Amino acid sequence: MKRDSTSLRVRLPALVFVLEVVIVALYVLFVTYDDHANARLQNNQTNHMDNTLYRHYPFFADIQVMIFIGFGCLLAFFRLYGFGGMVFNFLTAAFTIQWAILVQGFFQFYTDGKIRLGVLNLITAEFACAVVLISFGAVLGKTSPVQLLIMALLEIPVFAVTEWAVLEYLKINDAGGSILIHIFACYFGLGVTFVLYRPNLNKGHPKEVTSYQSDILSVMGTLFLWIFWPSFNSALTLRGDDQHRAVLHTFIGLSASTLTAFALSALLSKNGKLSMADVQNVTLAGGVTVGASVDMMISPAAAYVLGMLGCTACMLGYKYLTPYLAKHLHIQDQCGIHNLHGLTGLIASAAGICAILLASEETYGPSLYETFSYRAPPEGDPHLEELQRLIPGIQAGLGRSAQEQALYQVAAVFSTIVVAAVGGMLTGFVLSLPYLASPDDDSCFDDKLFFNVPPDFDFKLTYKNTTCTDEEARVELNKQ
Repeated sequence: MKRDSTSLRVRLPALVFVLEVVIVALYVLFVTYDDHANARLQNNQTNHMDNTLYRHYPFFADIQVMIFIGFGCLLAFFRLYGFGGMVFNFLTAAFTIQWAILVQGFFQFYTDGKIRLGVLNLITAEFACAVVLISFGAVLGKTSPVQLLIMALLEIPVFAVTEWAVLEYLKINDAGGSILIHIFACYFGLGVTFVLYRPNLNKGHPKEVTSYQSDILSVMGTLFLWIFWPSFNSALTLRGDDQHRAVLHTFIGLSASTLTAFALSALLSKNGKLSMADVQNVTLAGGVTVGASVDMMISPAAAYVLGMLGCTACMLGYKYLTPYLAKHLHIQDQCGIHNLHGLTGLIASAAGICAILLASEETYGPSLYETFSYRAPPEGDPHLEELQRLIPGIQAGLGRSAQEQALYQVAAVFSTIVVAAVGGMLTGFVLSLPYLASPDDDSCFDDKLFFNVPPDFDFKLTYKNTTCTDEEARVELNKQ
């Protein structure tokens, strides 16, 4: 009966085929090429090297590596759930990007009558995909692929509406996605896992362990994320000095959090040894904590301090906060996304607000009104004409003061948390419905439930009911 209730033979193909038919129909009806991909708009005056492909594709490729290899390997840290972590990441990401193109494009369709697809659309869809994959970390090993696809199906519209509302009405600065990606993904995932709470898992699970090989694979994922994070933080910033600062600040923040992570890992360990879990996760904290201010003139030293602060908060969160949330608030955060994305996202948001309050023409010059476009004078203001003589690219803004812009940033943080948490809990209720192949407690963190696994899959755990090394097992086999 248990096997039938979790069989994917009908559930997964039925869901996938329905989703594919719907997506194809919507693509036929609404999606076309943008101007830079449309052959009909090319002529003898076209300079093909001006095509936006050459500007955006390097960022697209880098973020692809992060999504499919970085996240995939990082989530393969459980000893008996490597297939699930990596392959379900692959499945979920492929669907999410397809779906995000349509959902995010709806707002373009609303004004343009078509969803015009180009490489830039793919990048924004990848950011939406990153949101889903971060949330996935909270329920890793406790959900079926059917549940994960439905989670992505529901999360993307909530994210897209939140993103549109925050950018359209609150008009914030969030170049690295600290608010709209990391904070949203974190609290959405926590909302889902709150509803899917499993009391028996609070005491630990025999399969909730790592191995030498799985930890190495997970650290490889960390390295891919670490290397390409500057592209993630700078992809949508203004070209030129803003983008240049974004790359510099991200690298500095990551390097600072890495050094701090090694120091704290040894310091907080009872035996003074390093923890691979800290290396896999806490080293990445600096990439998040510089996100909200990554394109601003915060100074390299501030980026370094942010990396250290983010790492410290993340480390302490894993050690003390995650067990507390599971025990007292029924929030079983499997990958600790609240530490790596929630706490660091809040620090990043606070740093961004401080940077906005301190930003002045003395520091930025006239480009202040490019980096903070909503602080630019409104149309018809004589100061705007003066600024445009200095920098022709400056557009009319809303004339906000630094204090007003900071308040809008605060409003964005709290509204994002509320919408994400409520959306996550509602999604959790949907995922708790029967017939979605949800694993029982005993089958969590086990690839055998959903995969054909090789003969040596759990050899180390089950040989003669004892734990032994591969070499010891081979010796025993040779004796037989």
